This record gives sequence, structure tokens and C-alpha cells, in this order.
Amino acid sequence: MTAHDGIAFRPMVADDIDRHPIGCQGPREDIAARIRDLGASAMLAFDGARHVGQLQFRRYDPGLRSPKGMYEPAYWGDFGERAPDLGDNALAVFCYHVGQTDDSDQRDPAYFGRGIGLALLDTLLDWAGWRGFDAVVAKATPAARPVMTMMGGQPVDAYRGRGFEVAATWVDEQVREVVLERGLVAPDADPADAWQVSCCVKVL
Repeated sequence: MTAHDGIAFRPMVADDIDRHPIGCQGPREDIAARIRDLGASAMLAFDGARHVGQLQFRRYDPGLRSPKGMYEPAYWGDFGERAPDLGDNALAVFCYHVGQTDDSDQRDPAYFGRGIGLALLDTLLDWAGWRGFDAVVAKATPAARPVMTMMGGQPVDAYRGRGFEVAATWVDEQVREVVLERGLVAPDADPADAWQVSCCVKVL
């Protein structure tokens, strides 16, 4: 278990399935199977005994597709034709849930802006290296904080700062549509800030 700013971090194991939020990780049997396969299904964050965040991940599958785009968890592992060839021993970062204290969409803002998301990522990278995985791949969000928060991810700079290489960058038209519809940024915003996403890879 590691710690940052009074928050403790550890992997999610089978005993956690009925004790802590599982959010969009999927059915319990799928989570249990993922834990048996990988050793964990998420990194969890705790303030004392209180669950306050998690970073979900899955085994990387370059053929994964998300028919509903950003409205389903598979979006985070869907790189389409840009999917890198990383073999069968890599992990894909899925969504971040900072401030998550229960199995609802509500978040406690007291945990925002404290580096918990990045600490979850650091914990995952350390754990993945220790477990012998070959690489970690992540979809970076646009840099504008309202967009990043809405999507539940991290921008390119967060990954570059941890040794990831950018394998591909593109404009996500669905993200663009949602961002403009919700008025999260100005219509003439820089695409990198507003609706540009990237495939980032770190070889361990």
C-alpha cells in the first residue's frame, strides 16, 4: 500500500467486490474473472476506511471497440485503427473516479485537485511493473480541466511526465459534439484543449 496527501492506495482484489464501489467495471462475475487473470481490476484510494477513488484497468485488447463511444467503459480501450501492437501482456488504463465514495455518479469535490488521480496512475504503474506486465496504454483526454473532469481521464502531459510516448493523436468528433453542446469550452477553443485525444504507451 502506498500513500499521498493522507490518502492510501492499493490494488482491488476479490474481497473488495462487495465492499467498495465497482461503478462501471461491469458485472461482478466479470470483475472476479479480471482479478483472477490480472491480479487486480483497479487501483483504489482510501481516506482512512473511506473509499474516495479508483482507477480501473483491463488487459489490453487492440481489437476492442466501443459502439457507443464515450458513453461506455470500452471507450477507454478503443483506439480503432490506431491501436498499437503491444502483445498480449499489456494493460489498458480505463476511467478515473476521484471523489467516489459510493456506487453512484455523485463525487465529493473535497478530493478534487489533490493529485489523487495521478497518484492512482503512479500506483498502477508501479504495480504493473512488479507484476511483470510489458506495457501500459492509455487514452489521454483533452487538456481543458472541464473536459478532462467530464470524461474522467488525464491529459497528455500527465502521461508524458511518467514516461509514456504518444503513439497517435486525433480529434474525437463525439467528444467535440458533447463539449460544445455542454458549453465546456469556447467554440473557437484549441482542439488540444477541447476535443483532441491521444494514444499513450509506456513500455515497462
